[in-house]
Amino acid sequence: HRPRIPVTLNMKMVMPSWFDLMGLTPDAPEDEAGIKKAAENIKAIIEHEMKNGIPPNRIILGGFSQGGALSLYTALTCQHQLAGIVALSCWLPLHKAFPQAANNGVNKDIAILQCHGEMDPMIPVRFGALTAEKLKSVVTPAKVQFKTYPGVMHSSCPQEMMAVKEFIEKLLPRI
Repeated sequence: HRPRIPVTLNMKMVMPSWFDLMGLTPDAPEDEAGIKKAAENIKAIIEHEMKNGIPPNRIILGGFSQGGALSLYTALTCQHQLAGIVALSCWLPLHKAFPQAANNGVNKDIAILQCHGEMDPMIPVRFGALTAEKLKSVVTPAKVQFKTYPGVMHSSCPQEMMAVKEFIEKLLPRI
């Protein structure tokens, strides 16, 4: 769960947020320190799961909006080879740092399911498409799936959840 911090975009109101948001455009300033700190927190959870016997290739990171953004950044900078990423209605934080920021290409072949509502007013689908193109320069392009959903705003829909279910079942078959 996200901590509660002041968010610049919401007049510095304290609210649940992985990192500060200054704007929601590709050129908006970003909270680099906050993004990296949040990613380290998620990496600590990955380490904890590994110590409990879960191999990294059975771990998928995923989230919606800011959570999806953090999932992308964390997985792509992780030192462990993960199974995949589910990135819903989001963007790649610190996108200008990639592909160099990708940790020696450890996750070069990671499977990515990126979904976006075509009517999203908060993070326009155009930003999702730009993210998908950027991701193809960081990982094996054929591993990036970008699905859009007509009429869907900054939310989810049953078809999207079915795509997520199928993606997870394909990546993590029952043992």
